[in-house]
Amino acid sequence: MPVVEMTSHLYRFFPQLQGRTISVPAGSVAEVLRALETIAPGFSDYVLDEQGALRRHVTVSVNDTLVIDRMHLSDRVPEDGTVYIFQALSGG
Repeated sequence: MPVVEMTSHLYRFFPQLQGRTISVPAGSVAEVLRALETIAPGFSDYVLDEQGALRRHVTVSVNDTLVIDRMHLSDRVPEDGTVYIFQALSGG
């Protein structure tokens, strides 16, 4: 099963994900995010916009490759893959 890793800042909003290995079924990036939503309700709303596309300040990569389809999230996640979710921070 693929593993999901994310920036530590996201754990502040979703503490139920902290300190655990997050394994989800393989499939598309959209399916991975739906699986995360079942573990941490509200996660999808945080990283996706009203049309279901990645928000501008969120970056997702599968292994070492940035997700290309930010609109439909159809990039495939292999069985042995790692999905990285990064949120840009701003402010001072």
